Amino acid sequence: MTTTTPFQDIKPQRPWQASTKDKSVTLGIFILSVALAYGVVLFTGLSGKLGMFSSFVFIFVFINSGRSYLQFGSAMAKDSLVNILVAVGTFLTIIPIASILFEVFSKGYKGLYPGLFYRDMSLNSPNDPANVGGLGHAILGTVLLVSIALIFSVPIGILTALYLTEIRGKFSRPIRFLVQAMSGVPSIVAGLFILSAILYPITKNNSSFLGSLALAILMIPTVARTSEEVLNLIPNDLREAGVALGGTQWRTVAMIVVPAAKSGLLTAVILGIARIAGETAPILLVAGGGDRYNYNPFNGPMGSLPHFIWNSFRSGTPESTARAWTGLLVLLVIVFVLFAIARFFGNRKVGK
Repeated sequence: MTTTTPFQDIKPQRPWQASTKDKSVTLGIFILSVALAYGVVLFTGLSGKLGMFSSFVFIFVFINSGRSYLQFGSAMAKDSLVNILVAVGTFLTIIPIASILFEVFSKGYKGLYPGLFYRDMSLNSPNDPANVGGLGHAILGTVLLVSIALIFSVPIGILTALYLTEIRGKFSRPIRFLVQAMSGVPSIVAGLFILSAILYPITKNNSSFLGSLALAILMIPTVARTSEEVLNLIPNDLREAGVALGGTQWRTVAMIVVPAAKSGLLTAVILGIARIAGETAPILLVAGGGDRYNYNPFNGPMGSLPHFIWNSFRSGTPESTARAWTGLLVLLVIVFVLFAIARFFGNRKVGK
């Protein structure tokens, strides 16, 4: 009499995954490659971490690819070679990112204290200790700059994307070309445009509002291009269903297409904010920069986190340099939070 195995007890098989034996062999090759690379560095002209790493990669590729060729043939050897090269490229890409994060955190956390987030630098000098004063005025300035830039850039960017994807008029090609060209414009060009077109001939005074206009110029291409890609992901069946139910084109877009792409459009906005949050050149040219709170975005210079960091590094004292690293850490955390939010909404299904 044979016994049957319950269906729930059957574990799914994954033949593409490496077995325990293969993992052990790979680990052995890794250890052998490290030992041989150390010997190469010890007895040849190669030296330092770069020589050790280069020797290890060459030896590991040679041994592992040779083993794959002898055991499985040339196709497996090529696959093994490509996998190793991809892993090495990924590792080399991560090194500078990890180095930047470590450097900013190791030097920036020392200046963190509760008063940092609500005090300003109006009564402090560059020689004061790092735990005196704060960057509350810079955080407020950054929030005002980005908020006003959102008011201008989000409607223009999303409406541009809707025109390119839904209307598709005769100006679609030049508008798309203009958006792509604007995405590569240096940030200082946007600042110089606002400086020459508005500040000198009209206002003749630095203000947060002018800085927001410069940032909006930089934000519009990011919002427009990302929104266009999101709207292209919406199935045409939804548009056809709206028209079949008797809706006009604008009602179909407003009540079906845009709600279906809501999470993606929100991601486009967050990516646009992260794009402009750390811009320095336009702020220096048109928004000026200050060391005290300024709640009026239309009158007088206003500080921001990029200006605070730049000004602190420019002072050159050990205390101001430490304060600059702390401001850089705060700005980096803000940008990371924005990208994390964008990633969260981007992973959700479009139109869910």
